[in-house]
Amino acid sequence: MVATNTALRRIQLGNALSAFGSGFTVPFLFVYVTRVRDMTAGQAGLMFSVLAVAALVVLPFVGPAIDRRGPRPVAVAGAVVAGAGSLTLGLATDATTVMLGAALLGAGIAAIQPALATMIVRCTTAMTRARAFALQFTFNNLGLGIGGLIGGLIVDPSRPASFTVLFAMETAMFLVLGAVVGTARVPAAPKFEGAHAAAGSGAGWRHLLRNKAMVRLCVVSALIFFTCYGQFESGLAAFATEVSHISPSMLGVALAANTAVIVLGQLTVLKITSRRRRSTVIAATGLVWLVAWMVTAVSGLVHSNAVLAAVTIITTYALLGVGESLLAPTLGPMVADLAPAHLLGQYNAAQSLVKQLAMAAGPAFAGLMVGSGAYGPYVASLMVCSLLVTVLGVRMGGKLSPVQNGVLVASSVPVEIPVKTGPEAASPPTVQAPDQAPVRRPAESPAEPAEVPARAAAPVPAAV
Repeated sequence: MVATNTALRRIQLGNALSAFGSGFTVPFLFVYVTRVRDMTAGQAGLMFSVLAVAALVVLPFVGPAIDRRGPRPVAVAGAVVAGAGSLTLGLATDATTVMLGAALLGAGIAAIQPALATMIVRCTTAMTRARAFALQFTFNNLGLGIGGLIGGLIVDPSRPASFTVLFAMETAMFLVLGAVVGTARVPAAPKFEGAHAAAGSGAGWRHLLRNKAMVRLCVVSALIFFTCYGQFESGLAAFATEVSHISPSMLGVALAANTAVIVLGQLTVLKITSRRRRSTVIAATGLVWLVAWMVTAVSGLVHSNAVLAAVTIITTYALLGVGESLLAPTLGPMVADLAPAHLLGQYNAAQSLVKQLAMAAGPAFAGLMVGSGAYGPYVASLMVCSLLVTVLGVRMGGKLSPVQNGVLVASSVPVEIPVKTGPEAASPPTVQAPDQAPVRRPAESPAEPAEVPARAAAPVPAAV
């Protein structure tokens, strides 16, 4: 247990330092390529597309690599590739080199994210997992915020060398991530012998697609990432500046408010979510974001009052941060409980793939709506998406087992995948029940029984 705790601390430290390094470049990447490298706005947009496409190309191979080789070597390789991409961007002198750097950076980050998620799952128990994911999300935002503040003091568009310093810092932090994570002793995945190994190997994406609960989660996740994360740097920023007439400096204050809500409120939110079903938390997130987009609409109506418009936009970003804090300790542990142990990397990679697709579609949708001046329909669409998150969250709750929904905490006993023959072979394998009874979380409904027999409550289907 001591070794596992040490490994988890290393993972969280490496994650925080990597986010700190990314904070130096993320806010200034568009300015760098347009003002320093003399690329057009269209070429800059293409660069961001290359980042996303590179991630999408790599992710289908990342999951199987994690499950076969382990998450540690994949995380180290991803850190090296991402560092090479950042260095290439910092030294680029033409558009071709910029695109190459963006491709390497996107591919490296795509490998790092599911690998780190898998390492966190292996270093935690079902009781401690939500807190670990919440802390990871907090450290990410804290690192990005601090890195962005320091980067803002260094950057100067009239001095190209200042941008080289920023990318050098990001490169160094990626290499530090690789070194720190590479020395972490992560528990190995359960081994499957004989017939169970035959059943488990090669299941891959077919197994995931037959897991209806995971497919539902992927659909909801896509909507979540599209509705919030896909709008931060595109449609929401455009609405705030063009319709609400917020100054760029005030937009920076709104982003700081979003980070502050996450960093200061995450542990408090964790206590709330630990007493609620995961499906309920997802549904509540949709409602919070519905209010956020309603406030955004109000900001456009009161744009003549600079103070009121600024307050409403800051409130929007803060409410989006509340929703993000609700999801941080929810989605990661939920994927872990839906995935068979031997396919955990594949499931985490699928979640990352969905995120990348949604975050690519989000800005594209925003650009189409904002470019045509359809600001009203744009905000209304996001309200509908938020409401749909709530509806799907509620409906998903009835399709999940108590363990998958966070009502019961699964035993940490390794699971087995039974081999089926005959007509049953076409259906997805189910997880053998552990010998220990799951531990009940504090229930939100007093009508539920206080105890569940071990064999009655323990079965956790891999496909619902």
